[in-house]
Amino acid sequence: MNKPFGATSTTDEVLAGIDLSGKRILVTGVSAGLGVETARALAARGAHVIGAARDLVKAQTATESVRADTRGQGGLELIELDLASLASVRRCADRLLARGEHLDAVIANAGVMACPFGLTEDGFETQFGTNHLGHFVFVNRIASLIQDGGRLINLTSTGHRYADVNLDDPNFEHTEYAEFVAYGRSKTANILFAVEFDRRHKHRGVRAAAVHPGGIRTELGRHIYPDDALLQQRIEEINELHKAAGKPPFRMKSVPQGAATSVWAAVVADANDVGGTYCEDCHVGEVVTNPELVAVSEGVRPYALDAGRAKALWAKSEAMVGETF
Repeated sequence: MNKPFGATSTTDEVLAGIDLSGKRILVTGVSAGLGVETARALAARGAHVIGAARDLVKAQTATESVRADTRGQGGLELIELDLASLASVRRCADRLLARGEHLDAVIANAGVMACPFGLTEDGFETQFGTNHLGHFVFVNRIASLIQDGGRLINLTSTGHRYADVNLDDPNFEHTEYAEFVAYGRSKTANILFAVEFDRRHKHRGVRAAAVHPGGIRTELGRHIYPDDALLQQRIEEINELHKAAGKPPFRMKSVPQGAATSVWAAVVADANDVGGTYCEDCHVGEVVTNPELVAVSEGVRPYALDAGRAKALWAKSEAMVGETF
């Protein structure tokens, strides 16, 4: 394993001494938070970053600092991608395929969290449709552009512990909707997608991993933590669980700390170490099997790495989007 990093490591620390000149890396969700920082850190080391965002005007404003912090041939270009619309997903993928330019890594960073019940343009539950199905179609359509030895990094969350995927009722048509259950399903799907993508592509050296960035105050949590009091209350609840489990207190991360595991898994860690795994705090997360620790915010639950479950989700996803990969 490479030089050890941890929960407090930043993107700049993880990428210190790394030259990414000539690398092409696609990052989704570059209009705020982790996506902007991920793009900045990579472009600053010479990578050419293709930043995908639903709102290009917002992304243009948010990434002004990225252009000011590039080195050598590094830079950033923006492309329109609305993950809640398969028409938009396919248009964006077709544009990239028409260009035919290779990718060294794809970081599927964009997502929504614990939002009220809603449906995407295609009739999918918003969180599952955006966080999983949108990326599922997009990544698979451009998979041929990921050159041998490249990587796919899916951003997931410790929130996957709230729920396994429900292959019988993914859209909550027969199940009472709960924001965090829906979020948990989508985040488990992000991990399972990485597991199966890794299995299908590792023969050519393309590896996939799922990454939990940690707790960061970004726009992602706007539906659940509209003010600091609610956020602090949640942290106190988590720390009670940590204390009971003999774990150190939970601490919020800065955005550079939150994006560190993404860039670590994408360009620093050994591919064979991270392929098919769940990563957090710049290391491969441990599998948590003790049911008493299920609410503790670290580690990965066994169902999220289950190979059979990953294959079943792939087949279900293909059936939902009407496309086979």
